[in-house]
Amino acid sequence: MFTNNFIPIENVMVRPEIMETHFSCDLEKCKGACCTVESEYGAPLLDEEIPVINEILEEVYPYLPEEHVKMIKENGFSYKIEGETMTRSMNKKECVFVNYENTVAKCSIEKAYFDGKIKFRKPISCHLFPIRVTKFGGDVLRYEKFNECAPALEKGKKENVKIAEFCKDSLVRAYGNKWYKTLMDNKEK
Repeated sequence: MFTNNFIPIENVMVRPEIMETHFSCDLEKCKGACCTVESEYGAPLLDEEIPVINEILEEVYPYLPEEHVKMIKENGFSYKIEGETMTRSMNKKECVFVNYENTVAKCSIEKAYFDGKIKFRKPISCHLFPIRVTKFGGDVLRYEKFNECAPALEKGKKENVKIAEFCKDSLVRAYGNKWYKTLMDNKEK
């Protein structure tokens, strides 16, 4: 059921393009561009993620370039801008948690998670990408179009994968299995 161009699922409003747009990351082509966006700001962080990341920093440091560790130790990994907490960026380009595998930018937090060193995968805003969450009397989920993701759109079409399917793990992490099932049941309507 669509309401004013949104799909309401419990207290979350979902833009239809999340259900309609093909998308599947193609890291070999985009090189992890979402982690290296040219900007003073890094990834949005939830307030409750700050103490969690503080606790795991020692386990994440071995995955980071030395200059990133130095930046975090001297300045912290986050800051607030206009009431929103963000990760720091290095040289107004890459997230402070970026590490490169060959030429592909990857998240050092997630690498430590997959290596079994920590239990926190990465900030939810990063995990949900290309979905962005806007707070507007509740969460509003929208697709953030990003030119560097053109290969993901092509790969999504080839694999017949939509954003909601590609982001299943992160959507379940954020809202739960029942919520995700309800979202996907709406796809059929």
